[in-house]
Amino acid sequence: MSSCHIFDYNSIFAIQNILLQRITKMEKTIDENVQGTTLVVDGKEANKRNLYIESYGCAMNFADSEIVASILATEGFNTTQTLEDADLVLVNTCSIRDKAEQTIRKRLTEYNKVKKTRPHLKVGVLGCMAERLKDKLLDEEKIVDMVVGPDAYKDLPNLIKEVDSGRDAVNVILSKDETYGDIAPVRLNTNGVTAFVSITRGCDNMCTFCVVPFTRGRERSRDPQSILTEVKELSENGFKEITLLGQNVDSYLWYGGGLKKNFVNASDMQKATATNFSKLLEMVALANPKMRIRFSTSNPQDMTLDVIRTMAKHKNICNHVHLPVQSGSNRILKEMNRLHTIEEYFELTDEIRKILPGCSISQDIITGFPTETEEDHAATLKALEYVKYDFGFMYSYSERPGTMAGRKMEDDVPEATKKRRLSEIIALQRSHCQFRTEKHVGQIQEVLIEGTSKKSEHEWKGRNTQSTVVVFPKENYKVGDFVNVRINDCTSATLKGVAVGYSDNN
Repeated sequence: MSSCHIFDYNSIFAIQNILLQRITKMEKTIDENVQGTTLVVDGKEANKRNLYIESYGCAMNFADSEIVASILATEGFNTTQTLEDADLVLVNTCSIRDKAEQTIRKRLTEYNKVKKTRPHLKVGVLGCMAERLKDKLLDEEKIVDMVVGPDAYKDLPNLIKEVDSGRDAVNVILSKDETYGDIAPVRLNTNGVTAFVSITRGCDNMCTFCVVPFTRGRERSRDPQSILTEVKELSENGFKEITLLGQNVDSYLWYGGGLKKNFVNASDMQKATATNFSKLLEMVALANPKMRIRFSTSNPQDMTLDVIRTMAKHKNICNHVHLPVQSGSNRILKEMNRLHTIEEYFELTDEIRKILPGCSISQDIITGFPTETEEDHAATLKALEYVKYDFGFMYSYSERPGTMAGRKMEDDVPEATKKRRLSEIIALQRSHCQFRTEKHVGQIQEVLIEGTSKKSEHEWKGRNTQSTVVVFPKENYKVGDFVNVRINDCTSATLKGVAVGYSDNN
């Protein structure tokens, strides 16, 4: 998801990864399986330099890497997956947790080994870690030649000229209007079926655990016409599903350009003709009736029921909402500066399931936030029991420099306590995953084939509208087909079935 999620968490991966892999195979906001993926696209014969780009973090970072590759393709660079062939190495970074930054530092040492045999090789750090540390990276990591923040990618050609001439280069200026809406992203390492489409950048919600407003700036929305154009081009190129992407998609607001916070100063005409997320969602759905549409991530304080009603009106909008709750305790929610109460959250989830009964709901939860008590933890378990989420992404809190919590709150919950609480949350969520997946058994559901199952080369893997993974025998179908599948069995993470024919969406 979401989009880059706006929380920090500790890496208890020995427990977490094993359990979370059982809990869900859906696309994670931060998908551990794709971290460090090298991106490549067919090159141009005229391009003589090789770009090696690795991406870490959330879907926004991977989408940004596609923008970077598009910009540099016009500057003489083809992408490569072989580090030893690179003339320029870029690593698109995440600052969401300390583990992510330490992973980047380890990768920089690997680049350094290659640089000893390729002295002309230049190395740049992009993204949120670049924005957070700025020119400190040049001092801390002597290998780094270039530091580029998320809003400065159009300046890459100039920055590369600087490093080519032997000087270090830094641009971490945050923009009030950059959305990259005029850049047609190349699609890197794609399955040719699904794609991300960014609709907003930045975030105005100052959650106390959140580093994103400091690394991606204030919230601004992209021109809806540029979004429609990008989706149309994806459809023409054979893509069958898109995910509208933003830190907080429900706060999308286009009134001719500018920051969302300045909308109060817009003219009457601008206010009357403004496009909010519900309108954008409908525009995309109507313009592309054969295209499946997802979105991520939503914030409970900004999601309106108009969005849910729009989902109910259009068959091609998938029935899944990722709705981070973070905690079931009102006291902790207030400490996090989350602008909803748990009662308001329950009312919203009740309405979602009333308007759209088949809609799946997933969550993010942080356990062990400063001052969290056993009573607060019990409230989170109670919230899990109330909603019974289809999927969940659960993490323990870790302090991130620069956030309000990092500056003013003591990380006072012992690690052993965080670990135990996280295990209890994961175990409960896993039981709810089983409860939800079992409800699909016996139904015939439309599945978009995304590729071969990881467990058997004789089975296809795809997702239903609720974003649950479905596997079934291949027969004569192919990647990109919409297939009706009878669900006969399930695990807590996966539905199993048999195809009964093509759906009417092909």
